[in-house]
Amino acid sequence: MELIFKALSDPTRRALLDALRRTDGQTLSELEATLEMTRFGVMKHLRLLEDAGLVISRKSGRFKHHYLNAGPLQDLMDRWVAPFLQPQAKALSDLKAKLEKDSKMSKPDFMMQTFIRCTQDALWDALTQADDMARYHFACNTVQGNVAVGETTTFIFPNGEAMLRQVTTALDPKSKIAMTFDPLFMGPDAPPSHMVYLIEAQDDTCKLTIEHYDMAPGQEGFAEGWARLAASLKSFLETGAPLKAAM
Repeated sequence: MELIFKALSDPTRRALLDALRRTDGQTLSELEATLEMTRFGVMKHLRLLEDAGLVISRKSGRFKHHYLNAGPLQDLMDRWVAPFLQPQAKALSDLKAKLEKDSKMSKPDFMMQTFIRCTQDALWDALTQADDMARYHFACNTVQGNVAVGETTTFIFPNGEAMLRQVTTALDPKSKIAMTFDPLFMGPDAPPSHMVYLIEAQDDTCKLTIEHYDMAPGQEGFAEGWARLAASLKSFLETGAPLKAAM
């Protein structure tokens, strides 16, 4: 938490975060163009933001793309801000993130990472088993279909309407899940996109990376949903208490 506050204390680093909030996935050259600073100076500030977990990067071909990571900011909000806010105000301040597709060379439109104190098996089950997904999903109490290649998973609102439909396109057991993302809650004409979960075991924790590809204009709000889902998943696995939204 100390690294986060230190990173946020500098106006240049806040400007970099604002630049990524406006347009995620920018290269070093693109970020450099937004600041009156040398390339080395921008690299130094980006390194501090990466050390604090506020920015994550992904290399695609010759370019390295940088993404705003909502996970640490969500933790900061939950610990330092949420206790002083009414639930209605907190709902308005939930933070930005985004989603993905299993693509070889294209860069994701959104990335976020979170660290969860759990076993790799527990995290894999939570991401693939319908009963577990229904327990921690922030908006749905029913999930139909387990995650398997070629199979469909559907998330159902408490009123019985379908919220989201996903088809699994690839699996690397306990390491990677690639799926389509069909946002039924946006209506029948909403274009589908693609997302990927990446799991990496690290001692007694797991690093979960979420990537989202091919997001259409107007779908930037998906980021808030990913932030809510990641926070509820983390709470579910670490405490047994998911963060369900009031319905």
